[in-house]
Amino acid sequence: MGKFTTIEKQGRVAVVRFDRGDKLNALSDAVMRELTEVARSFEDDLETSAIVLTGADKFFSAGADLTDSALVERNKKGLMARRHALKVGPDMCDAWERLEQITICAVEGFCIGGGSALAAACDIRVAGTSAYFRLPEIPLGMNMSWHSNPRITNLMGPARAKLFIILGEKLFAPKALDWGLVEYVVADGEAFTEARALAQKFADLPPLPVRMSKQSIDMAAKALNPAVTFMDRDQFALTGTSKDQQEAVSAFLEKRKPKFTGD
Repeated sequence: MGKFTTIEKQGRVAVVRFDRGDKLNALSDAVMRELTEVARSFEDDLETSAIVLTGADKFFSAGADLTDSALVERNKKGLMARRHALKVGPDMCDAWERLEQITICAVEGFCIGGGSALAAACDIRVAGTSAYFRLPEIPLGMNMSWHSNPRITNLMGPARAKLFIILGEKLFAPKALDWGLVEYVVADGEAFTEARALAQKFADLPPLPVRMSKQSIDMAAKALNPAVTFMDRDQFALTGTSKDQQEAVSAFLEKRKPKFTGD
């Protein structure tokens, strides 16, 4: 058990919860590092076949914590240090994607930015009917990173991925189901219960072919993903230096429509 996470194991099923105990459950540097270590703790676990990942009871996560002191300090450093610090988010998502166990993400309420990136790194997503997903990065003058663009494209296809990633609009669970971002939509408050029951179905199967099948399916669907994401943190660092990014943040804070120039 960490400061922000708990792990419960029952038979061949594990449940990982992360909850900061506030109204946002944002992904601070410390939370992301802890979630990365939690994922890595399962790498040598041959007893667990399925893992349920969930956030707070009524919401998943508001995404990266823009008020995090570690983020503020990162932005004061040179490009080399900022580039290195930007590994935290993608490393977290990669650690969850690499697991041989089946990973099922249970989502209630909002799942924004990095929260959606983390959910997309899991194998299966279950959402409450009022839950919604949103990626605000592009409207805020940034690019979507954390190695998530190809993962979302794998799930949705390129046209819908462009609508979801670029426009930054809310995608509610029923439409997310239709678009392929989630696999199950259930009554509000039931996402974890459904995810836990599904995890048990995987856990009841012979564990070795379950792992082998997951890996072969992932290779068929995701073999080229690393080739198209190796520069996404560099793109993030670059967009962070643009005048449009500064204008986007200022307009957001001042509650006005931004004026973008391409600079």
